[in-house]
Amino acid sequence: MLHPPILMHLARALRAVVGRELNKFLRQPSRLASSLVRPLLWFVVFSAGFHNVFGVAIIAPYATYVDYKEYMLPGLLGMIALFNGMQSSLSMVYDREMGVMRLLLTAPLPRAWLLGFKLAGSTALSLVQMLVFMAVAWAFGVDVTWGWLAVVPAMLLGATMLAALGLMLSVHIRQLENFAGTMNFVIFPMFFISTALYPLWKLRESGALWLYQLAELNPFTAVVELMRYALQNQLNTQAAVVVTATAALSFALALRGYDPQRGWVRQRG
Repeated sequence: MLHPPILMHLARALRAVVGRELNKFLRQPSRLASSLVRPLLWFVVFSAGFHNVFGVAIIAPYATYVDYKEYMLPGLLGMIALFNGMQSSLSMVYDREMGVMRLLLTAPLPRAWLLGFKLAGSTALSLVQMLVFMAVAWAFGVDVTWGWLAVVPAMLLGATMLAALGLMLSVHIRQLENFAGTMNFVIFPMFFISTALYPLWKLRESGALWLYQLAELNPFTAVVELMRYALQNQLNTQAAVVVTATAALSFALALRGYDPQRGWVRQRG
């Protein structure tokens, strides 16, 4: 059991780490705008171009036909969290090269708490951006007023998983120049081989069974489906278990990677 002085110490550390992330974000208003441009383009252009061509059949969790904009919304919310999680990975690599990360890890706190605070900061940034995009979607005619209370916990869990994934990847990205490779081999496959833009039955119907199977195994699919069901005030238990397990595994691997006896700290002396 943690004593009150220790809890106060942890609270100050949490405020310092998460506050640093939020202050950096608030000092760069253009960062919020740039984070919304990408999903907004997909939201406007794709929903207009594929509104009458694509079509969405009656699939769970929907009880009737839905507009393509409504179908895309969970996937674009996931896109925001995915890119922010990878950007937090880039920030970790930058802090590591500048020596900030080494100073943080030498603070008089257990390493698991410090990395957990970094994870909380990245999750908070993702959640803020996702909520802003939900307001934008509402302004474009998507009715989200009745599902936003249920979707906030789903967004929080999904953002945590993707932030933990970025934390784990930061262990293996040695230089800032390698981040472009991460974009090509992690972000885009995770996003496109998922249910973010099209239902899985479309892949199976087209005969791309291997893509269908990959999309089912993709943890990002679980993030999208968790939010999709939550927007309909339903719980996708399987998706929740997959997201939670992936977040826990990613954080455990990141914690091992930042272990001075086994991870990059030892490798760099």
